[in-house]
Amino acid sequence: MTTSRTSAVYVYCVLSAPRRPRTAGAPAGVAHATAPELQEVARGLWLVVSTVPLEVYGPSNLEPRLQELDWVAHVAVAHEAVNEFFARASGVVVVPMKLFTMFSSLDKAIDDVRARRAAIGRVVRRVAGCEEWGVRVTRRPIREPSGDGSRASTGAEFLQARKAARDAAANARTAALGAAETVFDRLKRLSKDARRRSRGTESGTNPPILEAAFLVRTTARATFRTEARRQASIVVKAGADLTLTGPWPAYNFVGEEA
Repeated sequence: MTTSRTSAVYVYCVLSAPRRPRTAGAPAGVAHATAPELQEVARGLWLVVSTVPLEVYGPSNLEPRLQELDWVAHVAVAHEAVNEFFARASGVVVVPMKLFTMFSSLDKAIDDVRARRAAIGRVVRRVAGCEEWGVRVTRRPIREPSGDGSRASTGAEFLQARKAARDAAANARTAALGAAETVFDRLKRLSKDARRRSRGTESGTNPPILEAAFLVRTTARATFRTEARRQASIVVKAGADLTLTGPWPAYNFVGEEA
């Protein structure tokens, strides 16, 4: 790999493996990049990197591109594809890097990982033999009363109907929230670790009432998925829907150490 004043080193992930992982058949990598390749950091530890042009990924050029959501999504999918490729390899532990992790040279990328080798080792031990699964629970839209009063013979009946509708909507929300809490608790018991996103951070008219990531041992995958399907059928009765995604590399469990 060569770097220059016109290029930078893009880092996808750190790999821990007893022997050099295979790269044959690896995805092409992010847009405008060279093919991903391995760079040894220490015995049993490798970086997966590409060379990217500064005319695309340099700070002044990247900033306006970050406003192009389709382009960012394309890069994110390519970044994820590289991580998933190595995560599927037997005996390989993937410590994924954040999107757009870059260094001005390969030496600086290697020095950075070596300086954090102890912390990365802790991450490797935490996520080894595990995979990440995502769960999102969203409440089905509640139909509010029309308020036209056409079926009410008196004003009192109209107000009573409105109150009944509001009470029903509040009860439905409470039931959905309770079901989502049960989902998290039940799936957490089957996981090595679990993280949930704080409610209120999502925009939109119907934000999720639960968005969580679960670190699941691969040996517990079938049990976890069975319980997730069971919970999905339960939350439907509470007026909500559950979406399960995965398995993914353990993005939400590497913390600030990687």
